[in-house]
Amino acid sequence: MSDNNHELAKRFFTAIGSGDVPDELFTEDLQAWLLSSGSTDRERFIGGIEMLAAAVDGELIYDIRSLTAEEDRVAAEVTSDWRLINGQRAQNHHVFLFRIRDGKIAAVAEYMDPSVPREIIGPLLQQMMEQGNQ
Repeated sequence: MSDNNHELAKRFFTAIGSGDVPDELFTEDLQAWLLSSGSTDRERFIGGIEMLAAAVDGELIYDIRSLTAEEDRVAAEVTSDWRLINGQRAQNHHVFLFRIRDGKIAAVAEYMDPSVPREIIGPLLQQMMEQGNQ
């Protein structure tokens, strides 16, 4: 079981890296919690991934440093280093905690340095939204 959960976590990072998240990756009632924005539902979580992917020049690459799986839980330590469309770099260290149910991700929590989304990524996303509304 833990091997399957390892593979599911790896599929998660590949999917969010492309910004194209397949429906079968998550349960319908996915609950997500992000340090940068708190609790969110499946639709908002996937929308955030798509928005972030639009702000990155290339792929959202997460380098998995460690994966630990036990029963229905997976913990992943990852780093990210992205070039944004405005030329800035966004680098961070993340810890993702997953709960798995029926071979799908039922819950995900992400912990990271909050200054990166607040000071680097957030202002770019805000600018993108404002330009889209004009």
